[in-house]
Amino acid sequence: MKYKLICTDMDGTLLNTSHEVSERNKIAINKAHELGVKIAIATGRMYNSAAYYADIIGVKAPVISANGAFVRGKNKEDVIYKKVLGMDNCMKILAILNKYDIIPHYHTPEAVFSGDLVYSAKIYNDRNDSVPDELKIDVNIIKDMNEWEKVFRDHDADILKCIGVDEDVEKILKAKEELRQIEDIEVVSSYITNIEINGKDVTKGRAVEVLASLYNIDRDEIICIGDNENDLSMIEYAGLGVAMGNAEEYVKEKADYVTATNAEDGVAKVIEKFIIEEYLENR
Repeated sequence: MKYKLICTDMDGTLLNTSHEVSERNKIAINKAHELGVKIAIATGRMYNSAAYYADIIGVKAPVISANGAFVRGKNKEDVIYKKVLGMDNCMKILAILNKYDIIPHYHTPEAVFSGDLVYSAKIYNDRNDSVPDELKIDVNIIKDMNEWEKVFRDHDADILKCIGVDEDVEKILKAKEELRQIEDIEVVSSYITNIEINGKDVTKGRAVEVLASLYNIDRDEIICIGDNENDLSMIEYAGLGVAMGNAEEYVKEKADYVTATNAEDGVAKVIEKFIIEEYLENR
């Protein structure tokens, strides 16, 4: 079989508009897994949130989380790759977000530190009621600006990513431009209203490369599926880079193939076309 590894983004890709994994997607993923294809989740989310959905799809899947800053294998204890932001970068990022009055959210694999219970902090906090205890997110609200330095110091070995969120797109674009002047970070977005910041050279594409090396899989044998800017690196790295039908136009232009939208089981349709149909044709 030509393809041996499928890496799929979550939001806007594997998850439908109700933030659920459809039955058709589950069936296709499990069929590919039965045929010997490895499946990996590749997301901007923190590990605990991604692992919850990795369990839902019904196969033991490696998880690329925090845009590639943290990669865990099929077992939670199996850390394959990790790169933190570092205290100095955390302070520089905070200064710029504060300048534009953008609320920061700093992520470790299991915890979020936010300036307020809004956006992703609120989402994670609300979801804690419906997930297993071992996958709950530790949500911490930091109201006193003087406390941030202590947070960065105490969690220096674990802060993987920062997200800035604001409904004012112009403000986001200005902050994003200024953040890109910092040499030791990577700056992308998964939505027009957010900024996602990682350490230098952290991308989903790099994480897919690390995972492929571990499994001794060539890039031509990889399918990567996504919908937004933070998926571009893995879409361009893969032998078959796939953009969702709901993807941004510039993502579609970079992709080798455009599938249906996340509301139309686009991930399943890719697997059915390039994995299952190929297997049936070559039996």
